[in-house]
Amino acid sequence: MKAVVLAGGLGTRLQPYTLLLPKPMLPLGDKPILERMMEWLKENDIRDIIVAVGYMRKVIESYFGDGREFGVRIRYARSDRPLGTAGQLRTAGRMLDERFVLVYGDVLLEADLKPMIDFHSSHGAVATMMLMYYKAKLKYGLIETDEAGRIREWREKPEVGGWINVGCYVMEPVFLKYIPSDVPYGMDDAFRNAIKVGEPIYAYKSDGRFLDIGDRRSYREAYREFLKRMGRIP
Repeated sequence: MKAVVLAGGLGTRLQPYTLLLPKPMLPLGDKPILERMMEWLKENDIRDIIVAVGYMRKVIESYFGDGREFGVRIRYARSDRPLGTAGQLRTAGRMLDERFVLVYGDVLLEADLKPMIDFHSSHGAVATMMLMYYKAKLKYGLIETDEAGRIREWREKPEVGGWINVGCYVMEPVFLKYIPSDVPYGMDDAFRNAIKVGEPIYAYKSDGRFLDIGDRRSYREAYREFLKRMGRIP
């Protein structure tokens, strides 16, 4: 199978770090984020990778080249302006003629892809989204009232949770027809388009783990975790 990695965003939530490097090339321990993503894909027997690049793309292309040094085959889908998640995917369309995996370049996953691919196939899905359970503690007290405004319950900084999209999909090439060409377009809009016409769109609930690297706080936390794994800090 092929994989598409979206690596063309501006990384505005990670500035000033991304003023010098594109987000996928920020280090986690001794390797850039994108290299760790490729290692995960290799662990899941995917070695044919298309990297959708844009912002500071030459940094990515000069580091990875054709991928031979990293044990994979890499091709590049290039854009000269921000296109959103679905728009980036659309730039790789001419290289996608069979089922593929799509992953975002600012999330690292610890999960087995095979059960998700099997689920996708057995359900005859056009697109399957990976979900993971996420819990967070609210910073504020949650007050519940009745219609008259009388307080029924005060839950001080409760923990809430639910199943969230972690930026990993299995897709058929036909999904691309729900993304217009060469315009900024969000993945949520593409999914709405497919669902609206009745395409079989599914969610796969994974028991794996994810590390979000989308903003400065989460990046610092992920960086510290990788330093611990390397044994550099207690």
